[in-house]
Amino acid sequence: MINLTDSAISVLKAAIASTTQAASGLRIMVEGGGCQGFTYKMDLAHEPSSEETVFEQGGVKVFVDNASRAHLSGTTIDFVVSLEGSGFRFDNPNANSSCSCGKSCR
Repeated sequence: MINLTDSAISVLKAAIASTTQAASGLRIMVEGGGCQGFTYKMDLAHEPSSEETVFEQGGVKVFVDNASRAHLSGTTIDFVVSLEGSGFRFDNPNANSSCSCGKSCR
């Protein structure tokens, strides 16, 4: 469904371990908006809601909103360090276009 790169897994494990809030995984969803149609939302979460699918990769639990599953299917999430800044990058094969702000359009 979603692939986390080794870099993303490493950063997520460190974030989960260092948070002062109780967290056991990463929550991901897609919402309408942004300049290209969709925006990705990520947050550390303690447990999944009843409307989420849970999977685990590399020791990181990922909670995916069921309404977002079709939009995120096949997406690779990477953590990139560059001169422009560091952050998560979504490579979504379902997106028809994207822009530099991290949004995509389906």
